[in-house]
Amino acid sequence: MKMSTRLRRPLLAVAGATTALLVAAPAALAHHCFIPMYSLNGPTSSNWFVVSAEQGADLEMGYQASCDAAVDAGYAALRAAGLPVGIKIFEHMTIGDPKETGRTNPNGANNKGLEYFGAGSELPFTMINTWVEGAESVDC
Repeated sequence: MKMSTRLRRPLLAVAGATTALLVAAPAALAHHCFIPMYSLNGPTSSNWFVVSAEQGADLEMGYQASCDAAVDAGYAALRAAGLPVGIKIFEHMTIGDPKETGRTNPNGANNKGLEYFGAGSELPFTMINTWVEGAESVDC
């Protein structure tokens, strides 16, 4: 199944756990803001693109859990660490700085509320790594 260009760009923005991506896509990371999700059952809208920790691990690292127990263990590890299970990325502009003048909130990388890739938020990368570690802890 081929992904549309509209979906590919936000997925690449989430996939910033490696240095190669950070070097290759700084413009994409600078445009987007996101909100941590502590449940994947929250409301959705056409303006926000939701990426679960499981999807992020696949997109960023090509990692896929080998069984359902591993998936569950990954999410259990996130909940135990108090980390989000996914993120909602705003696709159309950066909230708080729609004209990209660099006036984003100074708290945009504090792991609370609205976060910015461009502000250096590490939350998505921590979420993905924790999920993978939890999933890897299970023998399927």
